[in-house]
Amino acid sequence: MNGSSDLKKTREEVAIHYFRLVDATDPAVLDLFTDDARMFFPKFGFAAGKDQIGTFAQGPGRGISKIEHDIPGFTVLSSGNHVAVEAVKGTTASGVDFPDRVSSFGLFCNVLKFEGERIRRVHIYEDPDFASTHTRGVAWGESVRDGM
Repeated sequence: MNGSSDLKKTREEVAIHYFRLVDATDPAVLDLFTDDARMFFPKFGFAAGKDQIGTFAQGPGRGISKIEHDIPGFTVLSSGNHVAVEAVKGTTASGVDFPDRVSSFGLFCNVLKFEGERIRRVHIYEDPDFASTHTRGVAWGESVRDGM
């Protein structure tokens, strides 16, 4: 393997390790980031730096008692400094399992940008309505599906 292939493989391994640490709610996940890293999550916005990313990480956990990424089922795509990964399942704090396969499907996409072997930026593209409680959005999806 050449240096470029080695770095690509290492970045993909770091991305997978990131999800393992997230699932374990291990604060060591912050060690994978550069000091000035940024994170994006829908309905939250941006976090800048490890302190804000750590604070953000506690937020979704308030509504989720368990999260498990389908690491064996991941699709991992790499290009340049970027690694994209997509699947998630879990249980909300109120005991609702997700995805429900009706209006939530466990699909998400995380795009991680690297600086060397550290995560410089992660953008998480996922509907934060894990339990399908956003009734207007769920009703919209159902009405469109019913019309097909």
